[in-house]
Amino acid sequence: MSAQPAFAPYARQNSTSSKSRAAIFAGAKAVIIEVGNYQSNIADIALRAQVSKATIYNQFADKAEMMESLVESEVLRLVDLGLSASSRQEALYKLSTAISQDLALRKLVETDPTDIAKLVTVTSHPTWVVAHKGIAKIFGADSAVCGVILRWLIGQIASPITQDESLNQSKRLANTLFQ
Repeated sequence: MSAQPAFAPYARQNSTSSKSRAAIFAGAKAVIIEVGNYQSNIADIALRAQVSKATIYNQFADKAEMMESLVESEVLRLVDLGLSASSRQEALYKLSTAISQDLALRKLVETDPTDIAKLVTVTSHPTWVVAHKGIAKIFGADSAVCGVILRWLIGQIASPITQDESLNQSKRLANTLFQ
């Protein structure tokens, strides 16, 4: 007989249902839209997500980890959105309008400027690596072009633009960068 414990020690679940995770992220965004990040709490997020607090804590160590995962999920969502476009210009337009019209970002700009400052500072953080690789994949571009695109999109977090401005600027940017 092997010397194995009668029960396995509890560990946070890593392979959780994507449905629960999606619900948690949707609940978190809904709460952020109402009160911002600092005023949000796990109880309100769980209520909005229609999951228990235990479900959230089974997936995330704390609120900070959940929010970081939410940001990464949003980056991946935007990459998928860009990849769904039929042209580079359309990808620029779709990304621009998605960022400029994001109500959670609008609330964060209003209530949590420190978080926004961290969010828009390009670093070697894994989420920024994902964002940069996603832009490279969408546009098939080199690092310099990806940097221009990222900075144009980042600017729209703090200073959103209208759909018409998104259309005009995406056309001009596509013509400048890809012609």
